[in-house]
Amino acid sequence: MAETFIREMTKEDLEKIMEIENASFATPWDLSAFINELYENEYATYYVIGNNEQVVGYCGLWVVFEAAQITNIAIMPNYRGHKYGDKLFSHAIKEARIKGATELSLEVRLSNVVAQKLYRKFGLLPVGLRKNYYQDNQEDAIVMWVKL
Repeated sequence: MAETFIREMTKEDLEKIMEIENASFATPWDLSAFINELYENEYATYYVIGNNEQVVGYCGLWVVFEAAQITNIAIMPNYRGHKYGDKLFSHAIKEARIKGATELSLEVRLSNVVAQKLYRKFGLLPVGLRKNYYQDNQEDAIVMWVKL
């Protein structure tokens, strides 16, 4: 694998982020949502991962007091299976701890077994179910949580 970098997202990344978002989700966020997260949400930090100066994925993290929440994480489809998700998720957990979080949670599609497996590697366990959480098909979301 080429040299990997992880850094905070900037406005210069947004075009690539939208490409990743649209390739990854049935109901992608629009550009204004990312702009709001970058400039208006004081609790949000977004990270990008890439190689040789090309961004291939991103992850959003909210930290409010001791609680951290992963808002979204996505890797370009042709880069999946190469440990980018592992590295990025590990980085987000480390940053959550640095920011003072003592717990981390997220929602994941009931059908997204690959993502659930990744989160379990980092100690997250299912703690609840959000019925009809996803707007595109009313799929349930599993709430996963870990004490940091």
